[in-house]
Amino acid sequence: MKKKLLIFGSTGSIGTQTLEIVRNHPQRFEVVGLSAYSNYKLLNKQIAEFKPKYATLSNEQVTGNIIGDVKAFYGSQGLIDMASEAEADVALTAIVGLAGLPVTIQCIKKKMTIALANKETLVGGGKVITTMIKEHGVDLIPVDSEHSAIFQCIQNDENKNAIKRIILTASGGPFYGYTKVQLDSVTLPMALKHPNWDMGGKITIDSATMMNKGLEVIEAKWLFGLQADRIDVAIHTKSIVHSMVEFVDGSILSQMGVPDMRIPIQYALTYPERIPCTVPQLDIFSCGALEFYKPDMKTFSLLALAYDALNEGNGKAVILNAANEMAVDAFLKEKISFIDIMEIVNKVYHYMPSIDESDIEDVLLLDKETREYCMDLL
Repeated sequence: MKKKLLIFGSTGSIGTQTLEIVRNHPQRFEVVGLSAYSNYKLLNKQIAEFKPKYATLSNEQVTGNIIGDVKAFYGSQGLIDMASEAEADVALTAIVGLAGLPVTIQCIKKKMTIALANKETLVGGGKVITTMIKEHGVDLIPVDSEHSAIFQCIQNDENKNAIKRIILTASGGPFYGYTKVQLDSVTLPMALKHPNWDMGGKITIDSATMMNKGLEVIEAKWLFGLQADRIDVAIHTKSIVHSMVEFVDGSILSQMGVPDMRIPIQYALTYPERIPCTVPQLDIFSCGALEFYKPDMKTFSLLALAYDALNEGNGKAVILNAANEMAVDAFLKEKISFIDIMEIVNKVYHYMPSIDESDIEDVLLLDKETREYCMDLL
């Protein structure tokens, strides 16, 4: 029987690669719903090819642009409405930012398996999401290559109970080894040239500042139930080892492969089964030495700030994420410099108050107020 898929963020990098996997395995998957933010032209092409029952455009400025034999929804509420009405086995959530949180909550209520490609959902709402996952008895499968690697290394209860620490690998982005002085001269085209991965603009900039790894550190806490002192980061510029798990007996397991997101996406869709993938295979005889280094958290201060948010709790991760989204958006529009991203996020992070992050309404309100304060600064 085919797995029925809801794909949120189908026109982005993760979404288009997910549909490529569906295209390569039509006997295994059926797309029942697609969503995009504003790219209605690509969304309509996807509707014509995959023939879902439902589709959503969440940007209300493009209302009315969905065509084809499909039930259309619009706006942020449209995402929730589509999740409420659709019957699906797996919801792949690849919406950028905290906008993915409410729809993920609705998909959990519908008892769908969550293939999570939206790290901000756990960064901002980790306490709420993990509680709901247990209450509703659904699977939460990480799509991020690093968390997928860890997930694959601990597939039985004995391994989970014997974890000493996890080691998230980081490519270092395009500016590994840079000083603060060198970062001051970084331009937008430079920041968008990731050495290994083909990703969307926001996540590529996050990789350049190392905020992406900071968000992954926070996400790892909720995914694997570990505190900050058991989550390490190692710079691995080749992006071949995707992450590692060290166990109490000193053994370290890792997951390796070419740097291609189709591998962890497909694993999340087929879990617990593995099937052939069209991605080129890793040639271990040509990849050379595999080297690992400690990150420079003084120069790339947002990574250190993420650890602080993880230890602090009380909504600090919500503030960190919201401020970063606003600052990165301003940089992508060339309104601020690269180094300004770090300075603005630091200032907002230390200004905004703490909250009870177990209340989803408080989380969303803090996110809104943080964005408003950040907008004033910008």
